This record gives sequence, C-alpha cells and structure tokens, in this order.
Amino acid sequence: MGSNRKEFLKQLGYLSAGSLLLPGMAKANSSNMGNDLFFDISLAQWSLHKELFAGKLTHLDFPATAKNDFGIDAVEYVNRFFADKVQDKSYLNEMNNRCRDLDVNQVLIMVDGEGGLAVLDDKKRNEAVKNHFKWVEAAEHLGCHSIRVNAYGEGTREETMDAAVDGLSWLSEFASDYGVGIIVENHGGYSSDGKWLAGVMEQVSMENCGTLPDFGTSNFTISEGNVYDRYKGVKEMMPYAKGVSAKSYAFNEDGYEKSIDYTRMLNIVKNAGFTGYIGVEYEGNELSEREGIMKTKNLLTMVGQEITK
Repeated sequence: MGSNRKEFLKQLGYLSAGSLLLPGMAKANSSNMGNDLFFDISLAQWSLHKELFAGKLTHLDFPATAKNDFGIDAVEYVNRFFADKVQDKSYLNEMNNRCRDLDVNQVLIMVDGEGGLAVLDDKKRNEAVKNHFKWVEAAEHLGCHSIRVNAYGEGTREETMDAAVDGLSWLSEFASDYGVGIIVENHGGYSSDGKWLAGVMEQVSMENCGTLPDFGTSNFTISEGNVYDRYKGVKEMMPYAKGVSAKSYAFNEDGYEKSIDYTRMLNIVKNAGFTGYIGVEYEGNELSEREGIMKTKNLLTMVGQEITK
C-alpha cells in the first residue's frame, strides 16, 4: 500500500484538513487525584468484565461506577462492550453526556476482534486496518486520546515486523487526521517482545503511534514456554508509551502485588519521564473484581507516593 495510502484514504473520503495534534494525550496529565503522584489513575473496563458479561453492570453505567464506587475519574473502554453502537452517534453522545456530568475523562478504547495489523497477507492486513477506522472515529467523538490495537501476525520475526510497520503506518496516518493515537499493547506473539515492538515503533516513526506497556505475565508470553523479561520489556517500550496498564492478580498482606515488583515497575515508568494515565486492570481470582480494583488502586497510590518523594 505504501506510497498510495494517502491517495486511497482521500478516495474513501476519510481525510480532511484536520490537525495532526493529539489533544487527548495533552490533557491526560490534568489530574493526579490529589495524591501528589507523577501519573494519573484510570480504570480499565476489563477489570469489571465479569459483571459486564453477567449483565450486573451496563456499559453506560461504567463511568459512574468508576467515579462513585472507586473514586477514579478516568475510564478506558473495551470495544466489545459497545461494538454494536460504535457508529451510533446518539449512543456515543449519551456516553459523552454521562461522562461530562460526572466529570470523568474518557481515555482510550481497547480494540480487539478487528483483525491483526501485522498479518502477512496484504488483503487481510488492509481489511484489518479499515476495520479500525470506525473506532478511530468513535475515539475522536468521545475525546479519547487513543485506541489500543494488536500487532498480531504469523511469520518470521522480520516478516511480521515489516507487516506491522505497514499496517500501523497506514492506520496511524488515517488516525492523525482525527487527533487520535494508535497504541500497541504487548499482547502475545512478537508484540510481547519489547525489543521487537520498540523496533516497530522506531520504523513507523509517527508521533501518534506508540505503545501501551502492560505489566501482566501473559502479556510477555511470546509463545508457550517463551516468556520475555517483563521489566526489560517495559523499559524498552516506555520511550514510545502513550499509556500504561497496571495488571494485577494477587496481593500480600502488605498490599503489594505477589508476582510483580510494582516499585521496580513504577520506577521504570517514572524514569522514562511518563506523566500520563496508568490504568488499573485487575485480572485475578483470589478477590472479587471490586476488591481487586481497590487493591490495585491503593497499590499504585502507595508505591507512587513512595517513589515521588
């Protein structure tokens, strides 16, 4: 697609004379919730996926739950919970209205199920790119700074990197006209290799294309039995980070995560100069979702205050 991307988008009628700036990213540092932290705290919707799938919580009520039940005034959406409403402007307006009334920031949309942006087949990769266009448009409408995407693909390390660079470049070019970022999570396969993902970012070399480092164990599993060093990986991804995902599973009696050294992780994040949103993403089984969310928020606040002093 390379040199023909811009012309292709013009033919589709997607490009306009909009700004390439990303205002959503700039406003991400507006509040640290009064805790004197170097970062802000958001709540990843996936933390409540059991309640959402069970119908105990609706997508529209998620922002109120974040604010009223957990004291978190910024939310990160998961696309599957409003996939059938992504192009419904009245529904998106209702999301905006509720968040405005609550004074809640809509940070990003985590997009799954729209195809791998690093698949080797040109036709499938191009289709995956176009599948994401509607989510870029929704993100702009909601004031989200980015959509989180997946750099899935099967092939050699080099082949998949080339495909990822192509797919992400095209999508980022489209999104730049909307002031929306395209951020890649370490989410399996080569994307769980921090060096590989950093290499992709270096080649794409676009201001609105970045990473979403996730602390989780599975997020650094490249393949069965092949797990990348999480601390090394986060350090490699942080120069390109537009957000951070604070995955958690279980806690000791002092409130620290049992399997992830949060002090070490947050020092890596701080030393990279990051001051944006860190999303609470509880995925454990020892506690209820709500208990896990509060434990994770408290852990971020505790460690954040310790290393900010």
